[in-house]
This record gives sequence, structure tokens and C-alpha cells, in this order.
Amino acid sequence: MTEYGRGEGSEPWHPEDPYGDGGWEGQQAHADQQSPYGGQPQHYPQQQPQYDNGGWGDGQQAAYGQAQQQYPQHDGQYDQHQQYNQQQYDQQQHQQYDQQGYHGQQQSYDQNGNGWATGTQAQAQVPYQADPSDPYGQQAAAYGAGQQDYYGSPDAYPPPEPPSRRGAEPEPQIDWDPGPDQGEHAFFAGDDDSEDDTDDPKGGRGDRRGRGDKGGKSGKKRKSGCACLVVLLVFGGGTAGVGYFGYQFYQNRFGAAPDYAGDGTSEMVTVQVPKGAGGYAIGRLLKDAGVVKSVDAFVSAQEQNPKGKAIQAGAYLLKKEMSAESAVVMMLDRKSQNNVLVAPGLRNLTVYQRIDEKLDLASGTTKKIAEKKYKSLGLPSWANDNEDIKDPLEGFLYPGTYPAAKGMKPETVLKEMVTQAAETYGKYDLEAKAKALKLDNPLQVITVASLVQAEGKTEDDYRKMAEVVYNRLNLANPETYGLLQFDSTFNYLKNESDIRISESEIKSNKDPYNTYTNKGLPPGPIDNPGDVALKAALNPTDDGWYYFVATDGLKTTEFAKTHAEFLRLKDKFDASTGS
Repeated sequence: MTEYGRGEGSEPWHPEDPYGDGGWEGQQAHADQQSPYGGQPQHYPQQQPQYDNGGWGDGQQAAYGQAQQQYPQHDGQYDQHQQYNQQQYDQQQHQQYDQQGYHGQQQSYDQNGNGWATGTQAQAQVPYQADPSDPYGQQAAAYGAGQQDYYGSPDAYPPPEPPSRRGAEPEPQIDWDPGPDQGEHAFFAGDDDSEDDTDDPKGGRGDRRGRGDKGGKSGKKRKSGCACLVVLLVFGGGTAGVGYFGYQFYQNRFGAAPDYAGDGTSEMVTVQVPKGAGGYAIGRLLKDAGVVKSVDAFVSAQEQNPKGKAIQAGAYLLKKEMSAESAVVMMLDRKSQNNVLVAPGLRNLTVYQRIDEKLDLASGTTKKIAEKKYKSLGLPSWANDNEDIKDPLEGFLYPGTYPAAKGMKPETVLKEMVTQAAETYGKYDLEAKAKALKLDNPLQVITVASLVQAEGKTEDDYRKMAEVVYNRLNLANPETYGLLQFDSTFNYLKNESDIRISESEIKSNKDPYNTYTNKGLPPGPIDNPGDVALKAALNPTDDGWYYFVATDGLKTTEFAKTHAEFLRLKDKFDASTGS
């Protein structure tokens, strides 16, 4: 292998004369010059040719000793003192060299072939004579390592050749099927690995070009068709997936929410809405029950209905697969509401009856369960502290709307009411309030609130009514001396609501709930007071009121501070009622 040609042959290739046109012979020594090899013949052991497909014909390569040569300046591009590296060849080439070589001998040359006087390091003279048959024998052997090797990489093209060795370009074959390295991807070419891996040292591109017979081409076409089909399916599936998810994204962001049409099916279902549930929470409950198709549809319908925000906690009997608009309308209809409404001032006996009706139970069922299971329903520890209390749950079925659908148990409904009462009363610190109001315990605060709720007609009356209660409870008061004398307490024990009670009937009844014959408060609450009455009991007026009379017998209540004023109000009442 030569230093520059990287190819097979005995001639080195000079970078300034790549083709040797008129210059290859010029590199030889003149007739009157000494041979660079000392006039000694140079022996070239014959090698086996490495390439037979054109290019390098004889395959001979020169071998050089481990000597250094210094070359004169060429065209002003190289320094006269430039030193070049040694060229060493592999001993495995099995080349044999003549023993005539001389080492260590140095000779300097100038540009004319004469020795330099400076004595700078000179190249050792190679003791071989030029081969007459080698036109390039006297050419410089090698250049230094500073020169870049443009043909050293495996992918580089072979170096240029002299004209005498150039061969004609082969004619391209028309039916040649280009492989993966000619622009066609291997996946579509369909070549098997077994074909690509065939190692034929004599077979070049010509053999590969000649391989494309009709059978191979048809196989490749089939494989290419399958590959195109696979790619088409992949891209088609990806496009369909992107389109589907894009549509879903658009529908979720900008499209109308999914919704059923019509008023629903004949199948009915009960949905319980807890307290404090908003539109989205209610919509999720309805969707889970199969009433509406989507939460967003219900929220939108509720917002569009002017009364949509009036939907409260409770149980609702609804149809399945209803439109969101129909569901909102049906929930606003009291007929579809499977709820028990506890209004402020309502007694427990009335609440029990309503629960029986909603749960489709026999009359009195809920009352019996309340008497048996009241201790397990969550009453506060200070409740039921008097053995004369007629109903331990009185005053603890807090006003509100509660689910009561068919299939539910009465104790479940009652427990929710009691729990709500306990939570509400716990916010007021009733023990401290009772002491401040000179009451014995929190239960008496609830009892006062129940009296205010029963006797008052309007919210403006409640605080004045609370003051009347506290003033009359004072045993030293000069008007009643500790007697409340409320008709509401007597009606409670009678389970009536008659404001016309004879004096003889009142005085003959000694029941603890009869405040005409018993001083102080009754044993317990007489109804379930609401929040307004409770607040009034905790914050009464301080105007000196002792008496009150519903002068019209219905909605108007007037107050008095003395017994004489009370008598005038009584006459007014008699006149308005015709008694």
C-alpha cells in the first residue's frame, strides 16, 4: 500500500500530480543525477493482487526501510527543513527485502540535487537502484504526518489513477433495482438479510445489479405493497384517533351537555339530597340514579329556571331518563318531594303522623318507635332531665325538611332531626346562657323558646314575649307571683289548639303542664322552636312587659305592663271576637 494512494501498486501517488499527465515521468531523476536509492537496484517482491475488478492491475507494492527522507521545497509550498515521518509497513505482508540496504547513511540535497552545506538532518539514502520498469521509482516516498489523509476513511472514494490505468466506466443496467444505499429504504426494498450478507469477493456492484430477476422483483413488489398498507393503516388509525379525541375535547368544552329527551320513563326512583348540597352535587346524585344523563345538563337547567335555586334538601320521587329541564320542574313540585317538613312550632305528634304517611306505615308506628328508641337517637346529655316530660323528643325534632321515602325506617328519619337539633343548640353555649337568664339548665332555655314560638304571632313579638316569660317566672313579681298562666301549655297537655278555655276547666286540671295551677315552667318544651324564637329567648327585651293579648284573635298581639292595661286589652279581644 502506498503512502498517498492507499491502493495497490508500487507507485506512490503525489498530491500535486494526481493523474500524472506530463508529470509522473518528471519525478524521476535526471540522467546526470544520482539515483535516490544510491544507484542500487530495488527489489519488489510480488504480491497477490487484491482487486481484479478494474483499478489495480498488477497488484505490486514497494517496500521501504525504516529510513527518513527530507524533501526539497516544491513550488514554494514546503519548507526546506521540513521533516517527514517514517513509513513502516506491516511485516505480515511476507515481503522480503534485499540485504543490500545501508542504514545510518545520511545525505543532504538541495533543490538541484546537491548536498546542503548546513548539515541539517538529512534523510537516509535508500540503497536501492531505480527500477527501469517503474516510471515512478525515483519519486519521493512519503510526506509527513502533518498532511491530512483525504482517502483514509472506509467510505472514501479510491484515489485518482494515472491515465494508463484508467478504465472505462461500466454501462448502467436499466433493470437495476436500487438497494437501501441508493435511496430506497430497506423496509420497502424487501431484501432478505441472507442476500445482503453474501460475501463474494469477486462480485461487485455488477453482480448486485444483475441479481434483480423477475421473481425477485415481484417478491419485492408484494413486500412493498404490504409495507405501504401497514403504513397507511397506521397513519389512518392515528388520524382517526386524533379526530375522535379532538371531537370529544370540543364537545366537552364547547358542545351542549348530553341530555335525555322527554319526561322520563315509567320507572320511579327516590333520590335523597343532603343538606347543603349545591347544583353540581345534586346533579351527580341524579346522574348516579339514572334520572339525568349528565351533571352539566342539570346544572344548566337549574340555572335557567328562575326557581331552580329553591331546590332544598330532602327526598324526591323522580322518573328515570328525564330531561334535565323536566327533572328541575319535578323537583320543585311538592308532589314529587318525599320529604317531611317540620315547621317551627310543630308538635311531635304531628311530625310522627307525617312520617307514617310518607313511609306508608300504620298510624302511630313512628310514635311507638320514638318512645322505645329515643335514647339511641342522639339527644344531648342535658335533655330529658325531668320525669314529668311527656315526650323526651319534644323540642329536639328541629325544624327543616328531611328525606322520608318509602322503604326508609322511622328511626332513621327521627335521628337526622335530632342530630340537626343537637348541632344547632351546641352553637349557642346554652349552659352559660341558662345561668345568665337565671334558669336551671339548657333544657329550660329550649322550653322558653317553645313558649315564645307558640304564643308569638310575628317575629317582632318574640323578644317581648320572652320578656313576659322571664318577668312572670320571678316569684316576687307583683302581677302573677310566679304563675305563667299560658293557654298554650294547657292546650299541649290536651293536644289541642283552642284559645277559648273556660276558667273552671283550667282550675280543675292539676297537670304539671298546666301553668295556671303550677308555678314556673312546664317540665319540658311544648313544641319544636325555630331559630328566630330561640334567639329571642336568649335576648329578650327589657321594657317591663307582663301581659299580652291577641286582640283580633289571629295575628295581632298587644302587650301590657299592668293588670289594669291587661283588662282593657281583654275587652278589646271580646269585642273583636263577639264573645
